[in-house]
Amino acid sequence: MSKVEIFDPALCCPTGVCGPSVDPELTRVATAIFLLEKRGFDIKRYNLGTEPAKFVENMEVNKVLHEKGPDSLPITIVDDQIAKMGAYPTNEELAVWFGVKVEELSKKQTANVKIELK
Repeated sequence: MSKVEIFDPALCCPTGVCGPSVDPELTRVATAIFLLEKRGFDIKRYNLGTEPAKFVENMEVNKVLHEKGPDSLPITIVDDQIAKMGAYPTNEELAVWFGVKVEELSKKQTANVKIELK
């Protein structure tokens, strides 16, 4: 099973899904990560604004930031190797890395709610 770490640029909150205008890409990534975590997969996400030590500790990320600067973020590490820079992994890439169907990373959960009107 793969281990995936995503190193985000500085975001206003852990997912970046907040504020008056939400970036749909951040929503997609947050949803996919949530669904993978819920199934027990090893995926972590670090925010430069709130967890800068993680960026210093990871030698690969540290090196890229020193050479290319923060515009290289996000950086995705798969099994301790840089797999992607400057963009978030697609759902297709996540599906390959974790051996799941791509449809499982964007499922819209529907609640089965029964409402009785009197």
